[in-house]
Parts: sequence; C-alpha cells; structure tokens
Amino acid sequence: MDGYDFGRLTYLVLLGAALLFWFITQNRQSLGKTMQQVMAWVFIFVGVIALVGLWEDIRSTVSPAPQMAVTGNTIEVPRSFDGHYYLPMLVNGQPITFLVDTGASQIVLSPQDAKRIGIDLDQLNYFGRAATANGVVRTAPVRLDSLTLGPITDSNVSAWINEGDLNQSLLGMDYLHRFSNIQFADGRLVLSR
Repeated sequence: MDGYDFGRLTYLVLLGAALLFWFITQNRQSLGKTMQQVMAWVFIFVGVIALVGLWEDIRSTVSPAPQMAVTGNTIEVPRSFDGHYYLPMLVNGQPITFLVDTGASQIVLSPQDAKRIGIDLDQLNYFGRAATANGVVRTAPVRLDSLTLGPITDSNVSAWINEGDLNQSLLGMDYLHRFSNIQFADGRLVLSR
C-alpha cells in the first residue's frame, strides 16, 4: 500500500465515522428501532448477494434435469443449463451420466464411475497418456461389457480410465462416430443410427 492508497483509506474511514456519528445523533431517541431496521436491510443485502453468487448452483439443483427423448433409433437430448450435453447411460448395467465431449477422442471414465461399475483401480496398468486442459494425465485401457443409450446397446466397447481428477466421465468422438447422424440444432443434440 503506497501513500496514495493510505490517504484514500484514511479519507474513507473519516467519512464513514462522520456518517455514523451523524446517524447516531439524529436517531438517539429511537436508536434501538433504527438499529433493527438497519440490520434488516443489511441481512436483505447479504441475502441478495448470496443469491446472485449461488444462482447457478441453485438453478441446477432446483430445476428438473433436461430429459432425453427417444424415437426409434433417434435420441434427442436438450442442452443443459451450463451449455453442455449430458447423456444418461448404462455401463455394465450401472447408470452413469456422461458429458458429451467432441474434443475427446475416446470414452473416458472418472475413477469414481469406474469403481461404481466394478473396476478395481489398483489392478489397472496406467500406460496411456492424455493431454487435458489440466495437463497430461495417465490413463489405463479397459473393455466395457455393455454400453446402453436408450434402445441402443453396444458390447465390448473400449474405454479409458483417467488417473487424474476427473469429476465427470466423458463421451468422446470414438463413441459418437458409431452414429450415422450427429446434429446440434435448436439447443438439442440429435443422434441417429
């Protein structure tokens, strides 16, 4: 803090003290009632700031999740509130929600999801490398017995387990290329076989 900042801070402290002194002298007869009103406004102000700061978390928790629509071999998924597309799938019979990632080459399971479908992480051979936004991470190849999206089931699907901090499993282009038509239109992802 240089001299200019110190001078500004001193000025603001003196101005605040003067306003506080004026407020107390003007309201000394009803100081208790006035303090209650001031505290009510302070709580309202803090509540509004908290609501604005947490709005995205509140909206994603309270709002219903976008629903997948299936028509024959066509699957439509609306864009989520965060701008991404999520596909609820069954992996080896266990429900896992994947983030559609057109920048990913393969199917990548998070360590948590890999444990959920019964993969022992200590028995994996992490010899692969993947370049991510957080740097290079080690990966281990696995084979999934089944991967089901709506009415479509694929068997013996290759995937990778990420050793790093991956919170959401990724559905990359390796899986998306199994579809004859992939469209992003009107806030919806449309997959057809």
